[in-house]
Amino acid sequence: MKRSGTADMPLHYGHIPKWLAERMSRLGLAITEALIAEYGTAEVLRRLSDPFWFQSLGAVMGMDWHSSGITTSVMGALKSAINPLSKELGIYICGGKGKSSKNTPQELLFYSDRNGLNGTELVRCSKLSAKVDNTAVQDGFQLYMHSFIVNSEGLWTVVQQGMQDGSSTARRYHWHSSAMHSFVEDPHTAIFGQNQGPILNMVAKDALPSREAVLSMTTEHPSRMIAEVQQLVMPRHHDVKAKDIDLKRLGAMLWLTHENQPADFEELLLLQGMGPRTLQSMALVSEIIYGTPSRFTDPARFSFANGGKDGHPFPVPVNVYDETLKVLSGAIEKAKIGQSDKLQAIKKLGELSRQAEENFTPNDNFEQLLERERNDSWKYGGKTIFGEAKPPKGGQLDLF
Repeated sequence: MKRSGTADMPLHYGHIPKWLAERMSRLGLAITEALIAEYGTAEVLRRLSDPFWFQSLGAVMGMDWHSSGITTSVMGALKSAINPLSKELGIYICGGKGKSSKNTPQELLFYSDRNGLNGTELVRCSKLSAKVDNTAVQDGFQLYMHSFIVNSEGLWTVVQQGMQDGSSTARRYHWHSSAMHSFVEDPHTAIFGQNQGPILNMVAKDALPSREAVLSMTTEHPSRMIAEVQQLVMPRHHDVKAKDIDLKRLGAMLWLTHENQPADFEELLLLQGMGPRTLQSMALVSEIIYGTPSRFTDPARFSFANGGKDGHPFPVPVNVYDETLKVLSGAIEKAKIGQSDKLQAIKKLGELSRQAEENFTPNDNFEQLLERERNDSWKYGGKTIFGEAKPPKGGQLDLF
């Protein structure tokens, strides 16, 4: 097994309003079902182990695009939606934040017993991943959240997070079973992050004598280090800036969904009745489901699907969110009975967006785009944790 990546984020506190939490669970379930239908449960685990994809998923679900709160809220939403359907889906989520993390062993043994898995070995993997990140590698971050995601074949992913109060930052650690390689055969990767001084790394190759004397985590010891790990470092600023986004990707998607729909666009996509704003959301959701790893280097872009609960980059457009859920959930239900036209149409929407990028040159109008989204938010039932969006006092922008 190996650590597949880390993410450094500003430490955020606060709550998730009920109106958003319920929608996050529904959208998270729909995206998971679509991924399973297209690729299988192993792909869901692989994607959750990718820090860039995980951050993009949180952004498309309406969370603040760069904050530590994405970790606990996304995993909480997925657990509440997926576990009741674990037998059907073939995937189960254990643990969580605080006291819930201590339930991981019992939950793993419960799921393992019902699926013929080696629960003792899975519990060992859970404890080892936490021990390495919390004890063996002392980088100043103390774990407070541990989620262990396992499928019916025994493959797993760990998503866990620690906080560093002195710097007001959090660090998320991702692990992946990688077809269940052992610690000896495929030791975890090094940690890359902002240099905050010397750290104690008891799982480094040169630390073998100290490890043997001090740690009794396992009888197996890493024999080498993999040189690189996926690292995501989120900025301190809360607002979304042009530098946070691949403007060619964003601009091409907006151009396609708002301005350059082909004559047979609705017929082609089988998504009749959807306006440009919902198509914008659906295009980004399509990217989350069908996009390749290289498409998630700018997680902030995915906040343009459903905004953010704190109003960055704009309030959550509740009506658009609900329409997106309706279309995606309906497509998944039809696919279950062999009618996959709508699900394929959603996939095609993402493909069209990527094709549009080839010859697209973005304009220097990012601030105007943000202002238009904020001005129009009230039309789409915009909400934040502070209340409902209000109509602007001035006139409307004509961006295109």
